[in-house]
Amino acid sequence: MAGLVAGAVLAVTGCTGQETDGSEDGPATSEAAPEEFTEQGLDWGACEEGASGTECATFEVPLDYDEPEGERIEIAVKRFPSESGDPAGSLVVNPGGPGGSGYDFADAAPFVTSDEVRANFDVVGFDPRGVGRSTPLTCLDSEGVDEFLGAEYDTADGSGDPADLTEQGVQEIEQSSREFVEACEQEDPDLMRNVGTADVARDMDVLRALLGDDRLTYMGASYGTHIGAQYADQFPDRVRALLLDGAVDPSQAPLEASVAQATGFETALRAFVEDCLGRGGCPLGEAGDDVEDGVQTLTEFLEGTAEQPLDNTEDGREVNRARAELGVMSALYSEELWERVRQGLTDGMEDGDGTVLVQLGDDLYSRGDPAAYENSTAMLTAVNCTDAPGPREVDAYEQAAQAAGEESPLFGPGLAWGALTCAYWPEEAVADGGVLTAEGADPIMVLGTTRDSATPYAWSKALAEQLDPGFLLTRDGDGHTGYRMGDECIDAVVDDYLVDLDVPEDGEACA
Repeated sequence: MAGLVAGAVLAVTGCTGQETDGSEDGPATSEAAPEEFTEQGLDWGACEEGASGTECATFEVPLDYDEPEGERIEIAVKRFPSESGDPAGSLVVNPGGPGGSGYDFADAAPFVTSDEVRANFDVVGFDPRGVGRSTPLTCLDSEGVDEFLGAEYDTADGSGDPADLTEQGVQEIEQSSREFVEACEQEDPDLMRNVGTADVARDMDVLRALLGDDRLTYMGASYGTHIGAQYADQFPDRVRALLLDGAVDPSQAPLEASVAQATGFETALRAFVEDCLGRGGCPLGEAGDDVEDGVQTLTEFLEGTAEQPLDNTEDGREVNRARAELGVMSALYSEELWERVRQGLTDGMEDGDGTVLVQLGDDLYSRGDPAAYENSTAMLTAVNCTDAPGPREVDAYEQAAQAAGEESPLFGPGLAWGALTCAYWPEEAVADGGVLTAEGADPIMVLGTTRDSATPYAWSKALAEQLDPGFLLTRDGDGHTGYRMGDECIDAVVDDYLVDLDVPEDGEACA
C-alpha cells in the first residue's frame, strides 16, 4: 500500500475575475475596485485573540470582480501598530500556503520583522479570501482530511512507493481526488470558483486603499510571493516596495511545480541527513557514513511502515508511510525542527513508536485546530488548481510521478500524484496562468535561499528574471525563506530596501 502526499505544501499556482490574457506579456493592469469598496472604511477594534495591542477589522469585496454588484465576501484584517507611534505607512504581510493566515501572521511581527521595520510601519496581515476568518472554504471535515492525507494505495511490491502503483492503486487515487473536488463543489460551488491569487491581489489593493497608502509596501513569504507578484503585475504603478521571500515560479503549472518542488525537498533532505550523521546517536548512521547510505536507511524505514505501521500513543491513527513521510517532510522547512525529527526517527526505528512523527505531520497541516486543518487543506488544493491549468489525463500524473521519482525518489512521486485533484477541478474556474512581468513597477526584491526545501532556489532566480523590475538577493543556507533566519547581512539589506528603498547590485549583496 502507498501513501499520498496531498499536493505540494507550497505549489505554484489567477481565477475567475482576473484580468489576465495568459500571454507571456502578463495580465493587463487591473482597474481599481468600485469606490463603494475602496471607501468603506476600516473600523479598528480590539482583537478577540492574538498579540497584545493588535487591532482588528473586516472589510467587504466582491465575490466575483466581474460582477461587483453581486454577492460580497468578508475579509478579516489585523494590525500590529508601529512601535514608534508615527509610522510612514503599512507593511502588508502574508506567510504563504496557499491557506496560510496573514491575520495570525501579524501577531508574529516582533519575530518576522526587525525593530527598524516596526518603527516605520504598522504590520498588517489579512486572511486571503477563502482562508481562516475570510469567508472560509472547507471541503472535508477533519475525519475526511485525516483519511485523505493518510490514505494508502495499492503498490506492486508493498513498499508504499507511489511511483510503483498498481492499476488498482491508480484507480484508488482517482476516486480519492474526485471525491475531494466533489466535496468542495457541495460545500460552496461559487466560492471555490473565486479563490485564485489574482482575485486575492485585487482584494489586497482594496486593503491598500483602506489603509490610506498611495502605494503598497508588502512582505510575502513562500506562496505569498505569488500574491505579491500578481499584485505588481496588475497594479505596477501602486508598488512602493515588495519583498518576495522564498519565491514560487508563476510560469509553472501545478503538476510541473510539484515535480520541480521535489528537487528542493531532495536538496533539503540531504542537508538534514548530513547534519544527522555528524551527530552522536543519529538513527540513520554514524559519523563518517555516506549521505547516500543515510538516505537509504531512511527509505527502508519508511518502506517498512507501509507494511507494518508504527504505533501512535496520541490517538488511533495508524502511522503508515504517508503519515511518517509527512513527519519527516516537516523537518525540511526549518533547521529548528531537525532535533525533533531525529527523535521521531529514533522512536520509530528503535521502539516502533510513530507518535512524534505523526505530531510533526499534524503541525504541518495545522491539525491542532480542526477548523484550520479543514480549511488549510481545502485552500491549498483550491488555489493551486485554480491558478493555472493542470492535465486532465491521469497518465500525465503517472508519468510525472516517475519523473519526480528520478529527481527525488523519496518525496517526488507523492508530490506529483498529490496534484491529481486539479484534473477534476471545474475548468471554468481555472485561469491561464503564465509569466508575470510587473512592467512599469518600481524595483522588487526577490530573496532566495540556496537549500530551501519547499521553494527551490531556482524558483527565486526564475521570478527575479521574469519580473521586469525584479532583483535577486541570495541567502546561502538551509530552511524555508531567508529574512530573519539568522543572516545579519541579509536582514540589513532587506531592512534598507523596505524602509529607505535602497536597492543593492543584483545578486551581489551578501556574497
